[in-house]
Amino acid sequence: MSYFGDLISTIFARRYRRAHSGEVDERTTAELCAALLSSHGEVSGVTLARNLLECYAAMSAGEKRDFFQFVTHGLEIDPDAVISALQAYRDKPGKGTYRAFEVACEPARQELVRRLNQVPGATGRLVAMRKDLLGLMCEHPDLEPLDVDFRHLFSSWFNRGFPVLRPINRESPAEIIEKIIAYEAVHAIDSREDLRRRLKPSDRRCFGFFHPALADEPLIFVEVALTKGIPDSVQGLLADERTLIEAEEADTAVFYSISNCQPGLAGISFGNSLIKQVVSDLSKDLPGLAAFVTLSPVPGLNKWLGGADPEALGSKDDRALVAHCLLEAKRPDGMPYDPVARFHLGNGALVHAVHADADISENGRHQSNGTTVNCLYDLNQISQNREIFVGEKTVVASAAVRKLGASVAAKSREPEDAQSSL
Repeated sequence: MSYFGDLISTIFARRYRRAHSGEVDERTTAELCAALLSSHGEVSGVTLARNLLECYAAMSAGEKRDFFQFVTHGLEIDPDAVISALQAYRDKPGKGTYRAFEVACEPARQELVRRLNQVPGATGRLVAMRKDLLGLMCEHPDLEPLDVDFRHLFSSWFNRGFPVLRPINRESPAEIIEKIIAYEAVHAIDSREDLRRRLKPSDRRCFGFFHPALADEPLIFVEVALTKGIPDSVQGLLADERTLIEAEEADTAVFYSISNCQPGLAGISFGNSLIKQVVSDLSKDLPGLAAFVTLSPVPGLNKWLGGADPEALGSKDDRALVAHCLLEAKRPDGMPYDPVARFHLGNGALVHAVHADADISENGRHQSNGTTVNCLYDLNQISQNREIFVGEKTVVASAAVRKLGASVAAKSREPEDAQSSL
């Protein structure tokens, strides 16, 4: 208790001016937390929440760390109260005893975050707060319970019923365009002209999920190329001199870049819903589309290879090694080692083809030695593929990829430390 007492007497002794009035609030941050948790009035609750958020915004990095320590440990559940409430419910099941058990199980810190969200615009500030928290957890794993609470609340606030799919094009507001440039995580946008090439042509599309509470802040966006046939390289897809086609001529929609925009929402999945919605919308607008594929990096490849020379890949045998990685390299839980594979397979796609030297950009080399993979979304097989993957942890792949992967003698071709890196 002396540790938390020290926190309250130092960092939480900060006084600050109310932004709307210039008045000095004499309460410490800990006192504001207590007042907010005990508040029963809507107006007073919003005022307290706003003051607490303003106080947090003024904190230094060290003060934020101490704030998270206080909220995590000072607003924890009481294990004895939980056990007692559970015993009471076991002895006499009913609405009252169950409610008492439910209350005992919820830490006060979760209710604190919920009440902070009363303030207009607070959702974005809380997402930013979790970003700060995530940045501290590697060195301070004791803060992980607080992150569990954030994820629990965000999973409800950002469930599929709230995000809205919006097309992003040259007519979109300037602030959204600037954010697309900043948030692009797969294929860097070098200039406004580069962005124009991705948004303006008739054979290009871009869609983003937006949440009512975050206004013009995209949650995630996907860039789509409409093509004839399934492409085998990013540089061909994005080349300045490529031949443009009319959207109606395309038979394939290629998801070549999917970027999450909010680090504070890490672990809150939007990609599954985004792809399904985009596929649905494109199918209605362009009935001639017969294939929906990705042209994705294999970001787990380099680590699996143990830091192999980026120039090492390129031959048929090396493509076989990549196929083997996608098919056979697994985490301890039995799921694929590569995160992109986990994502698309979990959405019902199958591994369709592997391409060496398909992304020769600096980022492409860094991520996966220039290798890309086509994951195919077969609309007639998505549900079945997902059941096989989730239920049996089997990677669904085309016959060509399976043949390529099977050509690798695992013991002779894998790096010596490959198994330890899994």
